[in-house]
Amino acid sequence: MSARDLISGEADVDSQDEDESFDEETGEVRRRSNGVKDMNGHLEDSSEEDDDDDDEEAAAAVRKDFIVEDDEEPEERERRRRERKKRRREEREEEEAGLDEEDLDLIGEANPNFERQAPSQPKLKRLKRGHKEDRDGHRSRGIEDIFASDEEEETAFRNQRQSHRVDPRNLQDEFDDFIEDDFDDRDGAPDDDDADVARPAVRTYTGIKDAAGLDEAALEDMKEAFGEGDEYDWALSIQNQEDERDGVLDPDDPEAIAKGLELKDVFEPSQLAEKLLTDEDHEIRAADVPERYQLARAPYKDLVLTSDQFKEEGIWISDFLWLRKKIKPTLKEPFRKAVAKVLEFMVANEYEVPFIFQHRKDYLIHQEKVPVTPDPNDPGAQDFVINAEKLLDQEDLWRIFDLDLKFRALIDKRNALSETYRKLQEITDFNDKVFETMLPAAVTMEELQDVQDYLHFQHASKLADLAALNASSAPNGTHRRPGSGRALFDRIRNSNVYRLVQSFGITADAFAQNALKEGRRRYTEDPASHPEDLADQEDIMDPPEYSTGIQCLKAAKAMFAEEIALSPKMRKVMRAAFYQDGVIDCFRTEKGLRRIDEHHPYYSFKYLRNQQLTEFSDQPDLFLRMIRAEEEGLIEIKVRMQNEESFKKRLYTEIESDNYSEVAEAWNRERREVLNMALLKLDRMMARGVKENLKNECEDQVAKRCREEFGRRLDQAPYKPKGMILGTVPRVLAISNGAGSFGRDAICWAWVEEDGRVLENGKFTDFFLGDPDRGQEDSEDVKSFVKLVERRKPDVIGVSGFSADTRKLYKLLDDIIERKDLRGPTYEDDDSNDRSDKLDLVIVNDEVARLYQTSERARLEHPGFAPLTNYCVGLAKYLQSPIKEYAALGNDVTSITLDPAQTYVPREKISKNFETAMVDYVNLIGVEINVALSDSYTANLLPYVCGLGTRKAQQLMKVIRLNGGDLVNRAELIGDADQQRLGAVGGRVWANCASFLFIDYDSSEPESDFLDNSRIHPEDYDLARKMAADALELDEEDIDAEVNESGLSAVIRRLIREDQQYKVDDLILEEYAEQLESKNNLRKRATLETIRAEVQNPYEELRNNFTLLSSEEIFTMFTGETRESLYEGMVVPISIKKVGEDYLEARMDCGIEGTIPAIDISDRPDVQPRSLFQQFQTVQAKIRHINRKTLTATFVMRENEVRNPVKHNYDREPGDWDDEQERADKDSMKEKNDVSGRTQRVVKHPLFKPFNSAQAQEFLGSQARGDVVIRPSSKGIDHLAVTWKVSDNIYQHIDVLELDKSNQFSSGSTLTIGGKFKYSDLDELIVNHVKAMAKKVDEMMLHEKYQNGTKAETERWLSTYTEANPKRSVYAFCIDPKHPGYFFLNFKAGQHAQLQSWPVKIVPQAFELQRNMYPDMRALCNGFKLLFTNMQNGKRPGR
Repeated sequence: MSARDLISGEADVDSQDEDESFDEETGEVRRRSNGVKDMNGHLEDSSEEDDDDDDEEAAAAVRKDFIVEDDEEPEERERRRRERKKRRREEREEEEAGLDEEDLDLIGEANPNFERQAPSQPKLKRLKRGHKEDRDGHRSRGIEDIFASDEEEETAFRNQRQSHRVDPRNLQDEFDDFIEDDFDDRDGAPDDDDADVARPAVRTYTGIKDAAGLDEAALEDMKEAFGEGDEYDWALSIQNQEDERDGVLDPDDPEAIAKGLELKDVFEPSQLAEKLLTDEDHEIRAADVPERYQLARAPYKDLVLTSDQFKEEGIWISDFLWLRKKIKPTLKEPFRKAVAKVLEFMVANEYEVPFIFQHRKDYLIHQEKVPVTPDPNDPGAQDFVINAEKLLDQEDLWRIFDLDLKFRALIDKRNALSETYRKLQEITDFNDKVFETMLPAAVTMEELQDVQDYLHFQHASKLADLAALNASSAPNGTHRRPGSGRALFDRIRNSNVYRLVQSFGITADAFAQNALKEGRRRYTEDPASHPEDLADQEDIMDPPEYSTGIQCLKAAKAMFAEEIALSPKMRKVMRAAFYQDGVIDCFRTEKGLRRIDEHHPYYSFKYLRNQQLTEFSDQPDLFLRMIRAEEEGLIEIKVRMQNEESFKKRLYTEIESDNYSEVAEAWNRERREVLNMALLKLDRMMARGVKENLKNECEDQVAKRCREEFGRRLDQAPYKPKGMILGTVPRVLAISNGAGSFGRDAICWAWVEEDGRVLENGKFTDFFLGDPDRGQEDSEDVKSFVKLVERRKPDVIGVSGFSADTRKLYKLLDDIIERKDLRGPTYEDDDSNDRSDKLDLVIVNDEVARLYQTSERARLEHPGFAPLTNYCVGLAKYLQSPIKEYAALGNDVTSITLDPAQTYVPREKISKNFETAMVDYVNLIGVEINVALSDSYTANLLPYVCGLGTRKAQQLMKVIRLNGGDLVNRAELIGDADQQRLGAVGGRVWANCASFLFIDYDSSEPESDFLDNSRIHPEDYDLARKMAADALELDEEDIDAEVNESGLSAVIRRLIREDQQYKVDDLILEEYAEQLESKNNLRKRATLETIRAEVQNPYEELRNNFTLLSSEEIFTMFTGETRESLYEGMVVPISIKKVGEDYLEARMDCGIEGTIPAIDISDRPDVQPRSLFQQFQTVQAKIRHINRKTLTATFVMRENEVRNPVKHNYDREPGDWDDEQERADKDSMKEKNDVSGRTQRVVKHPLFKPFNSAQAQEFLGSQARGDVVIRPSSKGIDHLAVTWKVSDNIYQHIDVLELDKSNQFSSGSTLTIGGKFKYSDLDELIVNHVKAMAKKVDEMMLHEKYQNGTKAETERWLSTYTEANPKRSVYAFCIDPKHPGYFFLNFKAGQHAQLQSWPVKIVPQAFELQRNMYPDMRALCNGFKLLFTNMQNGKRPGR
């Protein structure tokens, strides 16, 4: 029994004795009241009477053929304008003061005579040609239509009421969930001491429930008349946030005043950061700088580039981009100027990419006049043509933005090194020419790191003195000791042994300069003595550490090798050689030898050799897979230099002397040995750097591919109904069978209107088409479907699902549409004739709907809907606006896989690229700001508007609402102190976002500007007005008269009013552009073209048509397979569905079905299939053919075919594959298999797979939690292994012992697990053991005490919580990834108590804690508290 069953006064929707009634045609509410009200339902007021009188006088004057002229002065006009806005604001406040949805529900339950008003249809804008029936909706209905819509209106009303009902329990402070209960044994009843922490006081009126002297009936009447008293909570909430930001304490909370509590004192920094309530967030909101710029440049916010550095940056970025641009060499200088100009826009003007691309497009294009011979027959022909070359596109602008950040990091580090060098010079008088030369020449972070390493090596002692000096002036007076390696070389440098280093005859820098081929060659000088003799001299030895010549020579060689290895110039030589001649080899490890077989995805590079670095630019996913395999310990990637010996020989000539003598030869041997020592160090360093850089480059390329694919997803207009203008939002009927089996499981559907409202939904359980030839009628559900289509008249039917069975549903729907002749809505064709076409049926991309169906957003929007119904809603809304659906996903959008290699790229890179793509396309279509105030899906686009971000979008919405709601023009965004209007954005942010936030033009509103409804930026309004005046052929006097009479936008208004926008096509824009550039130094040629287009068609839909899925995409969506994962000739397990006389019907795990004729079943044609196989048996088969359109296949099961699957043919060059190692490994594995003699086992069960543990985990990786694989066991033929997915990357392997086996190949009739659990068959084991444990895992992970993090993170959370609440005790659960099937119960009994952890084991139907069984989480929590109490009292836990 529900709570509703206990209420006797349920509101009757169809009651006739109501205080309100509905107009039959308009749906407006007619109120009945004893009070004195006007026709609009408002209380009469004297101020409104004056306005009404004025209106009546004006109307009377018109009826007498008089014209009411506006002779008012500007001051009077301004006063009346303010009065009109004030009156509109008062009307809105009255509406807001009205009863909300929850009030209406409460009143309806208490007062059966109350009837709720149906929500009005929002006004649809910007559509030039809509639905035929919508345009004819004003016609009166005939007799046959009087009762036609009663039922559907009632259904829509009931659905709306259900979907908008709000649970009062959810109307609490958004931080309530952060407070945890302590160890109190009273369930659900926290201590009184906790209440103050759990509910911080807020300065809002909380209700009238406790009003003195009023009974329940009086309270209900009071609520009905005055509301709940929370109409202005939103304004008070904003004020509270301002107070919290400024440190203002709540005067109603004495405890907060006493403690001085702020949000950061109560909540963790991570929680405040999640809610964007940190001090940094408030600073971002307040700063008049685009939010994305603030976030990206935060590490360098104190860095100011000098003019020389700014010029250097332009050259640095242009040189970097030029290598990737395919532009004529003659345009290199214009290209550099374009990059420099873009940098100026970004850095000096702080314009974002969309603004530059839209409003500074002329600076991205190079134009030049090319002389031509004019046509002699055309006296007006020009003697030149203009050639335009696009230098930078939008993607290049984002690249410049990223490179600007990298250059700032470069300059920041360079400045830090320069400052360190300056301080060294202050304490010691010295100069280092190498440092002074290489620091300004370093153009990459690697080269800067080389310079830093050189500085710390050459001047380690000076840096130590500097550190000590800085430490002595610091409060603690401590400093870090230098590393032992640096100290060793510093001792050599300061000892006599360094003379031996100098005796090598050439310095490390001179040698590196020779190798770099820079400047004049430095020659090597030989000493007069042999190296050994020189090392034995007393002036070289430095006892006691270097007391022999051998020790001295060894130390000298180590020192010289280190100097060479740390020389910035030598590292530059090595880095260039590695990138030019480097190759990559793959070597399998012992683990990889066993794990990577021929069917493993890593086998394609198991024996890969001699791969040039450039080869990975075309296949970045290959190298990323190699990196992943190396992280898993399966292979080792080695980077080496090709022709290394010849490279060494070349370097030998640069360090050796040219003398011919025994002494010279001896020293050259030592020099070569030193060089080999240095090269060994440099090889390791360069290989590590090359591998890391190549990895980053490959990640960037994959992320770029994902961005391009995501851009194609966003570049889709709503599905275009036939006969409608591109951009028209369709009415959609979405239908799906989900993952259900077609013909057996229910089919859900949802009807979604143009405005996104879900007016109807339901399901079909018996859905099949009849056969007239056999006298078989259609099912009742098919009849209901046809009636639904005829009644609702959808523009399109969208269908999708999770399995291949959805293709059958699509085929059935197509047959129904064809047989029943279901038509789309009527529309007018180009000849103004009414027509209708066959109803559209499309398969919809469901990647967004899959995420939406179980999301919190779906639960809040449609609380009573089943997940599959929400899935249908997601399909429908995707057809209506793909970009809004992707924006609504927020951070979850990165869960969508757009490239097979996406999983190898860090989530942050994917998210960044997705964001930039979203920014591009949101600013392409613009956002109607007034619609965003009331539509959350439109509001989701605001953070991507140029200049805004999540924080600034929130602030924008709040300020607009504080100012009274809807905007009339764009200028209102920056506020007006005289009119007491707050600024929603600052000047710079406004300049960025103004043209991308449009406002619908209202010709009846004097302040409404047509240009505010266009892509034209306010800075170009004067140009647009000038073009409009020229198009109307108005002279200066005419323009002045229009402006004086009707304001600045008068000329544009006249152009629109007279419908003469087409005249702007006659203007010669080239002359305009030349005048602007010559007189005002403004390049506006492209801008003028934009103005011409926008005046004629403001914010025209520029996206492509809605993209229908290809057969390949549908195949992947329904089956999860690609051409690489499933191909003809592959051997796969299949489950037999039906055994016929001479054929088999089978089904693959991915849902593809197929047949096997008798000739392909067995090598013995005389044996019947029934004697060999049975239904539901799992066998191996080879794919002969795949029909990717119908999702069917044909198989062959003959043994000779199954034993010879088709192998991948890799296109490799000679030397790219180590065939010898591959043969040796195969022979080795074959010998091991022969020794083991294990027989491959097959079990007749659909979940059985011939996998090992690693393959089972890989197979379950993409499956849902709780999914199972049954596989052979390594313990023998009387064992089976069951692997099930506990959570992401956590799998439990269960050993099943089979008893009572009839033979060694059959399954046991008794299955035991751990000697405790016994089952009669595998199905019972899966349901009662594995699924039962999976259910307990779900129960644990959905519990409020569960923390979705590691044990360390959970313990950190417990410590932070107890620090904020010293008297509280707290506990939480988290998963144990090292022991699948176990969880940690972590707890801390106070601030100073020790962190403790107990293991919780998942068993079928229970949780096990300290050897005690608990049936559910409630019992587990209570049992834990009891055990803890007993432990505190000295009792042993578990007793």
